Amino acid sequence: MKKTVLAFSRITPAMAERLQSDFNVIVPDPKHGDIAAQFNEALPQAHGLIGAGRKLGRSQLEGAAKLEVVSSVSVGYDNYDVDYFNERGIALTNTPDVLTETTADLGFSLIMGCARRTAELDAWTKAGNWQATVGPAQFGSDVHGKTLGIVGLGNIGAAIARRGRFGFNMSVLYAGNSRKAALEQELGAQYRSLEQLLGEADFVVIVVPLSDATRKLIGARELKLMKPSAFLINIARGPVVDEAALIEALQSGTIRGAGLDVYEQEPLRESPLFKLPNALTLPHLGSATAETREAMANRALDNLRAALLGERPQNLVNPQVWKG
Repeated sequence: MKKTVLAFSRITPAMAERLQSDFNVIVPDPKHGDIAAQFNEALPQAHGLIGAGRKLGRSQLEGAAKLEVVSSVSVGYDNYDVDYFNERGIALTNTPDVLTETTADLGFSLIMGCARRTAELDAWTKAGNWQATVGPAQFGSDVHGKTLGIVGLGNIGAAIARRGRFGFNMSVLYAGNSRKAALEQELGAQYRSLEQLLGEADFVVIVVPLSDATRKLIGARELKLMKPSAFLINIARGPVVDEAALIEALQSGTIRGAGLDVYEQEPLRESPLFKLPNALTLPHLGSATAETREAMANRALDNLRAALLGERPQNLVNPQVWKG
């Protein structure tokens, strides 16, 4: 008898078709009523879940008696109660690596966009304000030759650092839980404490996972340690930065600007950030290219299929539960 797979966010028809060769597939459809109700109704039948963007833990999964694996179409897994998964013996998989370069592209585009004020000056130009040669009021900041500070020099952080070092001749500083000797050699990167990095970097890029240790890692105190000419870039998770403190820092000129792809509450429909010309705001699209989303979907499908067929998935977040 085929096992059952339940999607907890929309998956493409192509993904569903691939799964149907091995499993019964249930995809909640808004045309058939409330999505959450359809999910909860189907949950007791599910051996595997696939999707992204839904919090899953004890209260959501108590009725999922058959559940063996949750395949997340994402790298981050802060939406999932991993301790509960471990308690139940539920495997959790994710999709690292395939989005590294694309997310680094986005991170560096925020650096460039903040420095050269591209979104702000695009709106200014379209509003008919370009009446004469631009002057100091429209000047931006250089990127080449500046100091790039990476908070969290993992795969994505290292990819951004390579762009800065080899593409823009930037000096690279990094802060994190451990030294990265190979990257220090490759990039000429220098290790700093967080406080030292904040005081020296012209561009501070946040690329750490969300955890109890990193929640509000950057608050009012940390922002005051930054140069008044510096920019903060957050492509990690919104709660890593104290958003209220950041808004105040941008309004008061404590820092020059910020480029944000993530926020404390998402989707973000209203915010003081939207009224600040020195805040570049994007709708959490770090991995949002057609090529990368397809690669993520394929990796998630492969992880799910492997787990349900008794093969060890390529990307296990909690390998201690695997008994295969």
